[in-house]
Amino acid sequence: MAADKSGKKYIAQNREARHEYFVIEALETGIELVGTEVKSLRAGGVNLKDAWVDVDDGELIAKGMHISPYEHGGYFNRDPVRPRRLLAHKAEIRRLAQQIKLQGYTLIPLSLYFKNGRVKVELGLCKGKKLYDKRATAAARDAKRDIDRAMKSQR
Repeated sequence: MAADKSGKKYIAQNREARHEYFVIEALETGIELVGTEVKSLRAGGVNLKDAWVDVDDGELIAKGMHISPYEHGGYFNRDPVRPRRLLAHKAEIRRLAQQIKLQGYTLIPLSLYFKNGRVKVELGLCKGKKLYDKRATAAARDAKRDIDRAMKSQR
């Protein structure tokens, strides 16, 4: 876990999400957790790979996010993949729900981090990539890498 200049201490990042989806918009939300889950996060026991977010009854619910049970938690531990409520303003939730319904976007957790002692989730409003989009992205990345390598060797 490394802290960057903005005071964020990253716990986990969903790298596969940027490969599988175009990120249209990113926003920061809070997350409702219990004590043993926070302790497990501090130890780095989280997996965002299969996580997504639904809008149920005007609330953002994170599903598929695996937070490992805290090893000293005993019977205080909760189900590792239980649905967790995300905290955002009501107007923001309505806007996101409308975008999901009308334009077919998906909400994906991009990263999880500590900010001023609180756990935050960076949520991405995403659109799925087709196979040819993934190939184009990979080709552009490789071309940029080759150009940078050539420029470095010319110096």
